Amino acid sequence: MKQITLENLPDFIRGTAILGTGGGGDPYVGRLMLQQELEKCGSIDIIDPDDVTDDTLAVSVACMGAPTVFVEKLPNANAAIEGLRISEREIRKSFNAIIPLEAGGINATLPLVVAARLGLPVIDGDGMGRAFPEFQMTTFNVYGVDSSPFVITDDGNNSIIIRADTALRAERYGRPVCVQMGGIAQVASYAMTGEEIRRSCVPRTVSLAVEIGRTVRETRIAGETDVCTGLVNYFEHSNPPRFSRILFDGKVQDVLRETKDGWTIGEVSLLSETGTDEMKISFQNEYSYAMRNGQLAAIVPDLIVVLDRETGEAITTEGLRYGQRVKVLGIAAPPVMRSEAALPIIGPSAFRIKEPFVPLEDLAWRDNAASA
Repeated sequence: MKQITLENLPDFIRGTAILGTGGGGDPYVGRLMLQQELEKCGSIDIIDPDDVTDDTLAVSVACMGAPTVFVEKLPNANAAIEGLRISEREIRKSFNAIIPLEAGGINATLPLVVAARLGLPVIDGDGMGRAFPEFQMTTFNVYGVDSSPFVITDDGNNSIIIRADTALRAERYGRPVCVQMGGIAQVASYAMTGEEIRRSCVPRTVSLAVEIGRTVRETRIAGETDVCTGLVNYFEHSNPPRFSRILFDGKVQDVLRETKDGWTIGEVSLLSETGTDEMKISFQNEYSYAMRNGQLAAIVPDLIVVLDRETGEAITTEGLRYGQRVKVLGIAAPPVMRSEAALPIIGPSAFRIKEPFVPLEDLAWRDNAASA
């Protein structure tokens, strides 16, 4: 059985920041919350999805809201636990495991904080394989797991229970409630059995976060190659391999950003050092699609990550600043997120993006053919 400990915590947090694709909240906050719990309990057990038994009953706990709000109003583990207890009373069963909703940012760490406080194991998987801005954008939803009861709780343990016929309706009803709760709230949803976990989750993303973070750290120490190239090499040699490429190298030229309807929405403009190339990346909490010189460079559900050029640390959408020297990394999403069933829920159309989904590797082939 794998574990998250104080020793591998920095690697885990660094990896979740990269998998957060710009969203999910400040990773430093998540690290402090989880470090405090690990100093008390020592370690948190992580269960591989293949080892999940049929008597497992897990629940997702997560934060709902705009990352810009997370800067001033922190996630609340006690409120998340209260939501979990309300969910147990609603379904008249007790949970014996926690499964993350997403692999990135604070929503990758909050489930572990809750698990540590309750003495529960965490499933090594999640419903997004990255971070997405809306609760229906999960493989749980794609592959038939009911999101209800959808329990929203604020810092004062005021709660609202939503029972909806679809996860999309739960999101639509829940988002205005989150706004009224101050722009951030805790949610317990997607109660699921062992069979549903194995069928619907993106597997081994907790382990993946640790490995990504370790790769950044070890590449930086070795100094033989830049961190972004090291990450590309890691993904191309992972098991199974995932296509990855550096999409852009330049500096932040402009940032348009606002907090609206419970999300952080905007666009960042990048310019190459030579001034000959530009890239624009749109975001809704997370980076959703990137255009280089007017041509599509990457699009959801594939991952777009903005990294500090020197350190390889991920830069969140609320952390973007004029003049930052960055590299933009594209990472292919796992096949389970690219299926015909998944794309209507987590692909471009779900974000009201006019561009169709084109796999990252096909876009790279197009670029190579054009330059040949």
